[in-house]
Amino acid sequence: MSVISELITNMGHSSEQAFYGVPAIYIYMAIIVAVAFYRIRQFSQEDHH
Repeated sequence: MSVISELITNMGHSSEQAFYGVPAIYIYMAIIVAVAFYRIRQFSQEDHH
């Protein structure tokens, strides 16, 4: 948890690219995790031969 708070704190003191880049990384990671859960759920609902 301290890593996240440190990233957010440092984000405020950094350049404009980093200010938008850090949230973009978290959004990208959230999309990857959401798609993974969707695919796992989709796979578990299919008939297994």
